[in-house]
Amino acid sequence: MVSRVIPVDPFDLVIFGGTGDLARRKILPGLYRRFWAGQMPEGARIIGASRKELSEKQFRSFIREAIAEFGIEGVDDKAKIDAFLKQIHYVAVDAKGEAGWDDLRKLMRGDVVRAFYFSVAPSLFGDIAERLNKNKITDKHSRIVVEKPFGHDLESARALNRTLARFFNEAQIYRIDHYLGKETVQNLMAVRFGNILFEPLWNAQYVDHIQITVAETVGVGGRGAYYDHSGAMRDMVQNHMMQLLCLIAMEPPYCFEPDAVRDEKLKVIRALDPVPAGDIVRGQYGKAKGIDSYLSDSEHPESITESFIAMKLHVSNWRWKGTPFYLRTGKRLKGRSSEIAVVFKDPPHSIFGERDGRRGNVLVIRLQPNEGMNLRVTIKEPGPGGMRLIEVPLDMSFADALGPAAAQVADAYERLIMDVIRGNQTLFMRGDEVEAAWAWTDPLIAGWTSRGDHPLTYEPGSSGPEEALMLLHREGRRWRDIEQ
Repeated sequence: MVSRVIPVDPFDLVIFGGTGDLARRKILPGLYRRFWAGQMPEGARIIGASRKELSEKQFRSFIREAIAEFGIEGVDDKAKIDAFLKQIHYVAVDAKGEAGWDDLRKLMRGDVVRAFYFSVAPSLFGDIAERLNKNKITDKHSRIVVEKPFGHDLESARALNRTLARFFNEAQIYRIDHYLGKETVQNLMAVRFGNILFEPLWNAQYVDHIQITVAETVGVGGRGAYYDHSGAMRDMVQNHMMQLLCLIAMEPPYCFEPDAVRDEKLKVIRALDPVPAGDIVRGQYGKAKGIDSYLSDSEHPESITESFIAMKLHVSNWRWKGTPFYLRTGKRLKGRSSEIAVVFKDPPHSIFGERDGRRGNVLVIRLQPNEGMNLRVTIKEPGPGGMRLIEVPLDMSFADALGPAAAQVADAYERLIMDVIRGNQTLFMRGDEVEAAWAWTDPLIAGWTSRGDHPLTYEPGSSGPEEALMLLHREGRRWRDIEQ
């Protein structure tokens, strides 16, 4: 199978925070991979912008090192890298002052797409937006990309939306969530809406429950100060996991068009019920041999911020009334795994008898590692001796199913940046969507804050607090194992 490469128009992409960690690890190596794949036209230019006083040669050396460290095997072609670096420029800019903005304006061309990636702290979004406008660097066709966190609560998200709206209209603002750029997440929409097989079963009549798990083995060391200000709820649930929930639960849009998709996601968020305190479990990893505790990593010995959260949610609409959604995410867990599991109900009557066991169908969408999907089905165990039922997977990992083409699948950031250049907002959050997510999240945080709840300690390398298991066990269900 040959992967099709869809070209884009010539563009100028300015990366504010161009010497930062995200640019080094993801954005710049990703752009090189798009160049290597033939997706970046000769007329494209990438312009790094940051406070550092660097020469163009120094910035290109920085990018060369980033490609060597974070590129993927098979794309380290010296001639290709040299050609890519010829399209690189740099300007030192003071986001809060006046220095460098005239230099940046002079670099801009009038006949190409102009995109500006705000790979900086959210506190600088307004300053950069204002100076881009004041120095006439942007026009009505320009686009800006803003990274999460998009607000800390509903009030700050609204304030940020108002600030950006002073200088850009909604069609120009791309709020990026890299989870939506993952190949499997997009395949979820293809599976749901491109196949008649699943859609008739995708409702409360046939689905017993849905589990969404994002497990990490790492702690918060190195970013403990930031994380302690947010916690798992703000860092993962309000954005990444909310987006996954929306894609699983939303109604079919009338077409695959940005606002049609985002309208349906917004309906899901607005249909979420408030979550009782008894359906939320918060945890904080403790100390283990050779592993520091969360309290040590965050350098806050009295912290009551959660590094783990599990909860049971309900979507009160016609399709999902009565079907629980279980969300779970945490640091220092037993494995690194992100997946969505759609657990279908058992057949209403087993003709094989209880002694032969009852087996349910489960559709598992793996986001990481080894992106792919599998559907667990019930068959007879081979051999004589009666009707013994076993579960087997109908498995489709992208690496196996697509062969060499799977190696060419773009990283989430690569795909999303190219979507910005094309002007396609389908996989980006809209302002009202962000605000609706915070409107649901804020009361939950306020609830445990007012109660003075403390997170439960869990052992590093485990599946989280034991109490999280009870969210499902008390109703005769079980969490899927976190694969190591």
